[in-house]
Amino acid sequence: MAGIGLGLSCRAHDLPPGTSPLTLEGDLSAQMVEGIDRFLQDETERAVLNRAAWWRRDLSSIAAYENSVRPNRERFRRMIGAVDPRLPVAVLEFVSDTRHPARVAETDRLTVFAVRWPVFENVYGEGLWLRPKGRVRARIVAIPDADQTPEMAAGLAAGLPAERQFARRLAEHGCEVLVPVLLDRRDAGSGNAALGKWTNQPHREWIYRQAFELGRHVIGYEVQKVMAAVDFFASLNAASEGEQTSIGVMGYAEGGLIGLYAAALDTRIRAALVSGYFDSRQHVWQEPIYRNLFGLLREFGDAEIAGLIAPRCLVIEHSPAPAVNGPPPARSGRSGAAPGRIETPAFQSVAMELERARARLDAGSTGLCGCFELVAGSQGRPIGPGSEPALLALLNRLGVQIGRLDAPGAAPLDRRAGFDPCPRQERQLREMEGHTQLFLRQSERARKDFFWSKLPPGSTQDWRRACAPFRSMFEEESIGRFPISDAPADVRARRLFDRPKWTGYEVVMDVFPSVFAWGYLLIPKDLEPGQRRPAVVCQHGLEGLPASVIDEDPSSRAFGPYQAFAARLAERGYVVFAPHSPYRGGDRFRVLQRKANPLGKSIFSIIIAQHRRALQWLGTLPCVDAERIGFYGLSYGGKTAMRVPAVVEGYALSICSGDFNEWIAKNVSTDFPASYMFTGEYEIYEWNLGPQLGYAEMAALIAPRPFMVERGHRDGVAIDEWVAYEYAKVRRLYAQLGIGERTAIEYFDGPHQIHGVGTFEFLDRHLRKFRTGPVD
Repeated sequence: MAGIGLGLSCRAHDLPPGTSPLTLEGDLSAQMVEGIDRFLQDETERAVLNRAAWWRRDLSSIAAYENSVRPNRERFRRMIGAVDPRLPVAVLEFVSDTRHPARVAETDRLTVFAVRWPVFENVYGEGLWLRPKGRVRARIVAIPDADQTPEMAAGLAAGLPAERQFARRLAEHGCEVLVPVLLDRRDAGSGNAALGKWTNQPHREWIYRQAFELGRHVIGYEVQKVMAAVDFFASLNAASEGEQTSIGVMGYAEGGLIGLYAAALDTRIRAALVSGYFDSRQHVWQEPIYRNLFGLLREFGDAEIAGLIAPRCLVIEHSPAPAVNGPPPARSGRSGAAPGRIETPAFQSVAMELERARARLDAGSTGLCGCFELVAGSQGRPIGPGSEPALLALLNRLGVQIGRLDAPGAAPLDRRAGFDPCPRQERQLREMEGHTQLFLRQSERARKDFFWSKLPPGSTQDWRRACAPFRSMFEEESIGRFPISDAPADVRARRLFDRPKWTGYEVVMDVFPSVFAWGYLLIPKDLEPGQRRPAVVCQHGLEGLPASVIDEDPSSRAFGPYQAFAARLAERGYVVFAPHSPYRGGDRFRVLQRKANPLGKSIFSIIIAQHRRALQWLGTLPCVDAERIGFYGLSYGGKTAMRVPAVVEGYALSICSGDFNEWIAKNVSTDFPASYMFTGEYEIYEWNLGPQLGYAEMAALIAPRPFMVERGHRDGVAIDEWVAYEYAKVRRLYAQLGIGERTAIEYFDGPHQIHGVGTFEFLDRHLRKFRTGPVD
């Protein structure tokens, strides 16, 4: 079979048509991940410059400014998941029992009570209420770090020296103070005792994971708790016939984050003191995953969040952040947590970020830039937390005019003998978990309201047209889309395989700067001149390679799950492309998700761009029928089979193997043993997907193109019942569209692997119609 010139035939033995020689050497999988990493880092830097496009600041007056940033505040509210209506709070509830009184301490200056207050149904804020003896001069929500208890901040427990017990010191100077407890960084409750399954996820990550998929967040929950505390203070002001008492917030470290965000959202907060948390956030991907916010850096650094507080007052205290080097150590029976660290930023970085905030408000004549204040030690050294200059600045901004703080008074003594804060932490954890699991149970109804109720089946043409805005929404808002590059693909190739029935080439093409697509192209040797064959894109799974799907050695590790299905399809006469996807390398690839999320993107933003580029190129090959290119993926490749064809209409059909199930429950459920809640796939979570699209809805976006599920009874990814339940929705849709023959599910008595029986028949039925005609 003689080869002929480039661009004329796919029968060439040397290189595929339209390609130049590939000279790239080494581990292309690792190089792909490294290139994507560089690309995302560059995009992160560009995000700061592009942020202005999200803002329409009107600095002509304070009222005009506040009105102009209202859309940004609303987007920020949704971004942190603070979206659920709160219950009214007119009173606090005392927390006591026959052993522990609600009045837990009293000195000559203050009284301390154990209290809680409602936030949502069955979800409470809980902590301490410090009441000064004498006139209340201000009301403050004081938020300790996640690993500090309210008792530490109030001086009831060891952990902070007297001068750093900021809640106590504020109360001693006439402030009524509510001190909420935050979820901590321990992992004691991160799991399910009934299942006997536990993780080393910090409590904050345990809630983060399940909430993120449902458009909620541990940050949003705790901001809502602070705002519910402000509701209580506001109710006291409303009941007062005299002068209204100013409301403020103070937070340290994780409490500083919560306080900063609460002040940005709640305009009733007159002043905020943020200690141990203020920086540019350009490296938020290195911080604990429970700080991950989808789309944050497109619109917000801490400077922009500070801008939502203006014209109210913000005091930044440059204090030492708690040293967090990662999650609790992995150990037998507990593992899977995401890496992440917290370090004290350099003073210069804090100062520059605050200066950036000032600069954005300095163009008008409103004096807005004067509402920010930075407190630090000599020569910019960290100070505090809760240093005298910082507390004085907060008090003065709240209208409490004093020149210096009095020395701490007599230490309060906790009347709750042997008080253990762990049961309170457990209550807080389980309340948030129960609240989130309730949203999981309600998510199917939400998807019906969001998707199915708006798309009644009609003709296939009408269905495709009606799905278009949902397809765009899925890509833009859940996955994230990078603009398509207009740079040439520069496709390079080299011959790797010469099998009896097909020839194999390694192919690389450019996608974005430093980002390339890579895979193996298998071309059958029995092509007739001018013949165009259907093509199948065969996608490997987690930690796989293009070679995995063509490896025909029964003793190899790859053969078991993949059964050489790409090679077998090439032997059946299909042109096959086996692309590499960057989900390989453990934390090295998972970091890509961490870097992409703050940009409003995901690892699938890159994967979809790679597939668009590959499809474009495949369609130019004279041996490929561009209208008959199918997709077939296993495991993580099955995830790809649900997402890529749902948004890339160039795929003529899709087969999902070893992954189709009740996807939202698979991610969020804390009662299902195979849930991702118990595994190390922390990158798997997709922002706010649960109320919008599950796998049935993704399949609906693929319709009316053919769609198939391949399912082994012994596949531990999910259970048959979940698969059948979710697929029934797909089968019903295709039947209602009058195209029931275009969808199928095949069960086989096997594990997590390619079966390659019913799926091959499905491909033959819907793709295998060879065309002969002039070469374009």
